[in-house]
Amino acid sequence: MDEADSGARRLVLAHGRERARSMLEPEKRPLADIAAEVMADEDGRIGISYSGFCLTGLPHKKLADDEIWERRGHRVSLLVEPGRTVKDGKRSYLGVPYGARARMILLYLQTQAVRTGSREVELGRSMRDWLGRMGLTWGGETGKALREQAVRITACHLRFSWEGESADGWTKGGFVQSGLRFHERPREDERQTSLWEDRVVLDPVFYEALRRHPVPLRETALRELADRSVSLDLYIWLAYRLHTLIAPTPIRWAALGEQFGGGYSRQRDFVRDFRKALAPAVAAYEGAMVTMGEEGLTLYPSRPPVAPRLVAIGGLRE
Repeated sequence: MDEADSGARRLVLAHGRERARSMLEPEKRPLADIAAEVMADEDGRIGISYSGFCLTGLPHKKLADDEIWERRGHRVSLLVEPGRTVKDGKRSYLGVPYGARARMILLYLQTQAVRTGSREVELGRSMRDWLGRMGLTWGGETGKALREQAVRITACHLRFSWEGESADGWTKGGFVQSGLRFHERPREDERQTSLWEDRVVLDPVFYEALRRHPVPLRETALRELADRSVSLDLYIWLAYRLHTLIAPTPIRWAALGEQFGGGYSRQRDFVRDFRKALAPAVAAYEGAMVTMGEEGLTLYPSRPPVAPRLVAIGGLRE
């Protein structure tokens, strides 16, 4: 079996970033940068994801505006229906949220809700600062993409269905109840613009599920994977799975394809792309132990990406 590129972490630990980069093939040098940034993090900032998103995820690419999205994971499934709007007397679909930008918005909302203990999340400067730490600026094409995803998040309906845990599923809900309309307006007293909405209110059922089942993540890892939506999903998945294992756990390619694939007519094409996406996720998860073989992956018990003491300091439970 091949290690899922935890070798980049070991090289950085043994030789430092620059020496490690010179020892890697050109296409693998970014892995040394990711590992070095995570290992050098001294702030210990924490991000949060609902456990359902650790086992399922949004689409990575844009779907047809009226298309429904469904994804199955380990003992859970997610169904997302696009919202609709009325313009000039005509109804049209807005499409489901997708890609890395939608994931980063949702991670911010979930993190702030758990941190403050409230489903009312402040936007404005707080969100700008967080996006800035993630390397995302509000202006230009990035800002346009964030606003589009915000509209899709606001309008869509979703359902998580858990096997054996019916209380944690709901028939019709959303991510947010109100707010999250990211129109900009110029401020009178300064040149920069501010968010039109001052706050967003999370859907009460989604918030309660999040409050009961938050999964701590390294903010630095999220930043390093902010432009890699598949790697981001894999990192969040590993953060949920690895530290709960008590023995090596094999997962076949067919099961991985059901959870992370889609749009692949040949398994070997999925495996090729999965391998590429997994490497940055493992590099961003200090301590992750994962191997790949002909039949699939093997996950090994690993320490969590966020130390329990940091969770306690941040006021967040595991």
